[in-house]
Amino acid sequence: MFPVRLGLDPATWFRIDQQRTQMLVQFMVNEGLEPSQEDEMKRRDVIKQLKQIVLAWIMKVAWKYGLPNELISSTTATILTYGSYGLGVHGSDSDIDALCVGPYFANLEEDFFVFLRDMLQSRPEVSDIICIKSAKIPLMRFKYNGISVDFPYAQLCSASVPDDLDLFDPYLAVADETSLRSLSGVRANRRILELVPNLKNFQTVLRCVKLWARRRGIYSHLLGFFGGIHLAILVAQVCQRYPNASVNSLMSIFFECFSRWPWPQPVILLDKSIPFKYPGNRALMPIMMPCPPFDWCNSNITKSTFNKIDAEFQRGFTMTRDFERVNFEWSCLFEPFPYSKKYISFLRILLTAPDDDGLRDWSGWVKSRFRSLVLKLETVQGHCDPNPTEYIDHKIADPNVVFYWGLSTNGSNYIDVYSIREDFMKSVNKDIYSDTSSKNYKLELSVVESSQLPKNLDLADT
Repeated sequence: MFPVRLGLDPATWFRIDQQRTQMLVQFMVNEGLEPSQEDEMKRRDVIKQLKQIVLAWIMKVAWKYGLPNELISSTTATILTYGSYGLGVHGSDSDIDALCVGPYFANLEEDFFVFLRDMLQSRPEVSDIICIKSAKIPLMRFKYNGISVDFPYAQLCSASVPDDLDLFDPYLAVADETSLRSLSGVRANRRILELVPNLKNFQTVLRCVKLWARRRGIYSHLLGFFGGIHLAILVAQVCQRYPNASVNSLMSIFFECFSRWPWPQPVILLDKSIPFKYPGNRALMPIMMPCPPFDWCNSNITKSTFNKIDAEFQRGFTMTRDFERVNFEWSCLFEPFPYSKKYISFLRILLTAPDDDGLRDWSGWVKSRFRSLVLKLETVQGHCDPNPTEYIDHKIADPNVVFYWGLSTNGSNYIDVYSIREDFMKSVNKDIYSDTSSKNYKLELSVVESSQLPKNLDLADT
């Protein structure tokens, strides 16, 4: 966004641009988007201590397998951070995504999920540890001194893993496909940080865009919206194209760019010196990973969620394009999506379990299959707006989580909830939950009116 294009003289344009940037920075402070120094130190200590645990673990694994003494004394493993923490855009309540990388002799199933898990569980700092083995990227999830940690594993074909591991070394050998997928998030983070010309501006804009996406109900990969990697690539692309733009201008350009983007033309963030060939893709909003093998970000976006994302891009552009608006307030952009005013009827999804640990596992499993439910609802009524916010029904004794998905804007659509539930349960009742009723893991679907919604539906911040 430039002064000539807007019909402003440079001095006026620069003054307004600076004022809006300062207003946005103050808004971020008021919202507490950046962690305090105490929070930062706490996270650094968690990573430092996890590295020490992993180093002790890998030596014990080497000893367990009877490897030569010189290899036992020299072998190492490491931890690489990624996600919001790795990009430097985490908040005080954010998780830490930390990839454990080990050598050829330490396997996932026994050494990571059993041996290392037992070591972690024995420590007083660690609580709520669970193993998620059936995910596309298997991981352990736990709290370390109260901070949530997602902890996947990658196995290399080397005898040792240094802290300064070169993830883009063409000779780096990975043990299997699971390890390759686990490394992809770290590689993408590193490449994004290398490609953005102004790191501070990128981090500021990404923090704001993530808050906007959460408030407007379009930040949940499992429900068919954006995940963190998608938003990071979109913001990085704008920052790369406009290296000298201010934070205010980058926010305006972000909404202008993607409100006019000719989807399904892909968004590609690349080092132009690296040749590549487009892989095929049929996604509604294709976004490419910025590093070899240049695959696509996994996307669950459906027709309904695509339409909502597009509408939110249009809204953002409308609200930020008037550069001379005197009563401009950033807070308006971040207002929570008004579900109770937008929709007349909602699908209520209630999940219950016998205890909190069981509920974490059960809700995670069901959410991983939510896309099939969104697609079914689109088939029977043409639209679904899956609100990502999780609620608790305090009238129910069992541990529970409740979702409210927007269905109808006029209240005239009839939905056969029983048949929809029966169809959805076919995708849920697999593997560990093949007999959910005997384990007291329950899933209930019902249609409710807007008058039956929780009072805080539009105020929740996921």
